[in-house]
Amino acid sequence: MKNKIEKYLLQLNHPELNQRFILKKNIKLIDSNEKQINISIELNFPCKSQISLYEEIIKQGLKKITNLDINIKWSTKILTRQVQQGVNAIKDIKNVIAIASGKGGVGKSSIAANLALALSYEGANVGILDADIYGPSQPKMMGITKKPDSKDGKSMEPIIAHGIQAMSIGFLVDQETPMVWRGPMVTSTLEQLLKETNWNNLDYLIIDLPPGTGDTQLTLAQKIPVTGSIIVTTPQDIALLDARRGLKMFEKVKIPILGIVENMSTHICSNCGHEEFIFGKDGGTKICSDYDTELLGSLPLDIKIRENLDAGKPSIIDNPESEISLIYRSIARKSALKIAGLSEDHSSKFPNIVIQQS
Repeated sequence: MKNKIEKYLLQLNHPELNQRFILKKNIKLIDSNEKQINISIELNFPCKSQISLYEEIIKQGLKKITNLDINIKWSTKILTRQVQQGVNAIKDIKNVIAIASGKGGVGKSSIAANLALALSYEGANVGILDADIYGPSQPKMMGITKKPDSKDGKSMEPIIAHGIQAMSIGFLVDQETPMVWRGPMVTSTLEQLLKETNWNNLDYLIIDLPPGTGDTQLTLAQKIPVTGSIIVTTPQDIALLDARRGLKMFEKVKIPILGIVENMSTHICSNCGHEEFIFGKDGGTKICSDYDTELLGSLPLDIKIRENLDAGKPSIIDNPESEISLIYRSIARKSALKIAGLSEDHSSKFPNIVIQQS
């Protein structure tokens, strides 16, 4: 009986992604008595809103194996995954997700904000770092107007907004102050914002990158431990060309690509609800096919998204059950599941070896 139940659990595909989501190490207990079967499962990705769905799928499938009652105990443990070689992990940050785009104006920052909030909604401890030094957007989108505190004069406390930890150069300078800096100053500032912020036990840090493939992206690849990247594009041919460059860059620096998010896939009329493909159709699907990666989700061009961000209340906060929020939440779960499928980072389990001369 136990072997049959385990075999069934191990062959289950995630309902949103064609990927096994229960591995042998996730099954902590299969036990039975005369009345019921007790199962304990520890998942490695946040999915608080989906537990009842997973449980229903499992119980329906196990009816073919047993007539006993099924009792399932669920838990979640987010693990640290491997990053690019030669880059050290950062204290209190398990996984870093880079949100990138080949060009500006595709909605990357709005997706970064809502993705961070969606991961938090699903039960993860999340932070967001606004790495766009020249044009920080997160203070406005997250409704943050105050400056971060410093307890020791050397490091900064992240600002808590909507339940997640946030840091941005926009918290430190006046809104109308232009950042007229050369590349080395920008990359140095990014490292300081990341490493001199007292992040508190993050499962995921979302980094909202500036558009393109310049100095900031190179610093990210060489000095910051990135677990995986997400490329944001629109279906428009010009945006797709730039998205391909972004994909190639992450491939070159050996940072895993978790998938593509297609923004502004359709336009929905706020008056009549008519839907049209004003930027083209299926561009995201084609680029995923060409590069053998996942389309994590497609979002419409909807006035409500803009209104929520301007008010400092992203869609997930305004209405987590709206159609748009459900898409964001699905993208978040798929991204976390892709990360859970990557190799674990075991570096912290090895002792430091010091060679001393006698």
